[in-house]
Amino acid sequence: MTGLYDVSYFFGGVFLANAVPHFVCGMMGRPFQSPFAKPPGKGLSSSTVNVVWGWVNFVLAYLFIAQVGQFDLRAESQAAAVGAGIILMGVISARSFGRFHGGNAPGKA
Repeated sequence: MTGLYDVSYFFGGVFLANAVPHFVCGMMGRPFQSPFAKPPGKGLSSSTVNVVWGWVNFVLAYLFIAQVGQFDLRAESQAAAVGAGIILMGVISARSFGRFHGGNAPGKA
C-alpha cells in the first residue's frame, strides 16, 4: 500500500507546483494561462480566475498529501515523491509557458 501512497504524494506535488504560478499571478493582478482560457492553456485568464484555480490546486495538493496515509515529511521516500511531482510539473510548466513569457522554447536548452 505504501507504493500507492507515494503515487498520491507525487500527484500532490504536481498540484502543489501548479498552484503556485496561478495563485501568485492572480494575486499580483496579472492574467495567466489556464485551462479555462480560449484556447485552453494558451489564452489568458483573468487574475481572479487564476487565484481561484490556484486555490483549487492547493486544496487538491492538500487532499493528495495530507489526507492519504500518514504523510511524514521526514520519510525520505514520501518527501521524494512530493519533490518528484514538484520538479516534474515545474519543468513541464517552464517548457510549456516559457514560449509565452520569454523563457526557453521547447526543444532548446
